[in-house]
Amino acid sequence: MVEAFIAASAVFVFLVAVYFLLDYRKSKREWRKEVEQFYLDGEKRKSVIVLVGAKFDETETAKELEPKLVDANIPFTPSEFIGALLVGYMGIVFVLVNMFGLDLMPALLIGMLLVEGARRLLFLLRKNKKKQMLIDQLPEICRILANSTRSGMTLNQGIQLVTQEINEPAKREFKRMAHELSLGIEFSAALRTMERRIDHKEFQLFAATMLIQKKAGGNLSAVLDEMSQTLDERKLLKQEVKTMTAEQRYVSTLVPIIPIFLVLMMNNIIDGFLDPLFTGIGLILLTFFLFGTVLTFVIVRKITNIRV
Repeated sequence: MVEAFIAASAVFVFLVAVYFLLDYRKSKREWRKEVEQFYLDGEKRKSVIVLVGAKFDETETAKELEPKLVDANIPFTPSEFIGALLVGYMGIVFVLVNMFGLDLMPALLIGMLLVEGARRLLFLLRKNKKKQMLIDQLPEICRILANSTRSGMTLNQGIQLVTQEINEPAKREFKRMAHELSLGIEFSAALRTMERRIDHKEFQLFAATMLIQKKAGGNLSAVLDEMSQTLDERKLLKQEVKTMTAEQRYVSTLVPIIPIFLVLMMNNIIDGFLDPLFTGIGLILLTFFLFGTVLTFVIVRKITNIRV
C-alpha cells in the first residue's frame, strides 16, 4: 500500500512538473514575442536628437558641408559631424577647467578656437582625400582594362569588369559610368563627365589616353600596361618623398601644440599665470604668438609639400 502511494505521488509530481514546465515555456515564448515587438516598435520611433539631426541635414548649411565631408572621406552626415564637434568642444572645456585650472570663460574661448582650428586643419589635411584614394587605384584599373581588352572584350565590357573587381571609391564612379553606358550614352561623353567629377591631372591623363586610343586605334592593352607601370612608379616616388619629409611634418604639428601645453601646465602650477595675457598688452602678445604659430605651421607644411 505504501509503495503504491509513493509511486502514485511520484507520477503526480512528475505530471505537475511537466505542466509547470510547459506553462513556463509558453510564458517564455509570449515574453520573447512581446520583447521583439517592443524593439520593432522602437525602430519606428526616433529620438528627438535623431529628428533634429535629420532636420539639420535638410538645411542649406548641411548641404554646403556635405560635399566637404565627402571630399575629405569622412563617413559622417553633417549632423553627426556637428555633434562630434560639440562633444569634442565640451571635452576640451572640461579638461581645461578641471585639469589646467582655467576659468570657465577663457576655457570656453580657448575650446572654441581649438575646435575651429581642428576642424579647418582636418579639412585642409584631408582635402581631396577621396580623389587621391581613387587615383591610387588607377594602376589596378589600367591593368584590369588591359587584361580585358587583351582577352577580346570591348571597353564597355572592361568598365563592367572594373566595377566587379575594384573597391571603393573607384567602384562607385565606374559603376555610375557603366550605368550611363547602359543607357546609351557614348563612351567619350561618359568618360568626360567622369573626368569633370574627379578633376585630377592624373585621371585627366588616363581619360585623354583612353579617348585618343579609342579614336586613333592601336594596341590599347599595351598602352594601359605602360600607364599602370608609370603610375605605380609615381606612387612609389610619392611614398618615398612622404617618408623622407615625415619628420618635418611631425615637427610642424608639434610646434603649435607644445607651447600651448606648457602654458596651460604653468597655469595649473602657478595661480593666475595666464591673467596678464588678458590685459591690453597681453592680448597683443597673444595675437602675435598665435599668428607666429600658425605661420610656422603653414611654412613648414609648404616646404614639405613636394609635388611629384
